[in-house]
Amino acid sequence: MEDTPHVLKKIGWRVILRFVLYTLLMPMVLFLAAGTFNWIMAWSYVIIIIGFMVLSRIIVIYQNPELARERAKFIKAENACELDRIIVFVSVIIGPLIMFLVAGLDRRFSWSPQISPSIQVLALIILIAGFLITSWAMIANTFFSAVVRIQKERHHRVIKDGPYRFIRHPGYAGSFISIGVTPIVLGSVWAFIPVIFMVILGVFRTSLEDKTLQDELEGYEKYTQEVPFRLIPGIW
Repeated sequence: MEDTPHVLKKIGWRVILRFVLYTLLMPMVLFLAAGTFNWIMAWSYVIIIIGFMVLSRIIVIYQNPELARERAKFIKAENACELDRIIVFVSVIIGPLIMFLVAGLDRRFSWSPQISPSIQVLALIILIAGFLITSWAMIANTFFSAVVRIQKERHHRVIKDGPYRFIRHPGYAGSFISIGVTPIVLGSVWAFIPVIFMVILGVFRTSLEDKTLQDELEGYEKYTQEVPFRLIPGIW
């Protein structure tokens, strides 16, 4: 196994810096829009989301450095669908920024009705469950790329372990759960507007990815017959 400094060097310090800036930018937008740092649920949310983002990347770097490099180069990845690059940018950068901006402004101007603290805590628990599912999928799938593409240089194959035994896109499912309860955690009904848009975009992306994999990845079409559910076990 490669040592950590060697892996980080291959990933590139520019990519690492971009990741750090991204993890800091999102909460800053949230708190600056709110006009206050005195917001317990927002701090709880920020600590959890950054914690999972950092921990999952550390696990991937140690367990599968090749996947870490694959995810790091997604902007310049070969054979990636151009439409998917746009979707990733909108859903990973633009969408969350708008969501945090709306939630922060909602906090500042009290647009939404008060949400019970107990419901917010329950939403926080569901948020953690969503992150656990996504992290499980990332660890189980050694080809968990940030963009839709067939990784021929890495001998791409169908993954059937972990959560992939139950649904074909557990990473998306977990992220939908987490993002779906975020407005409740932050006490902003208005934040559901960008969230709904991001979920619709994500569902479309699963369709795009499914089609690409069925057309280009050997064994995936058979896998869809073994695991017929795309996002919800036993339903769809």
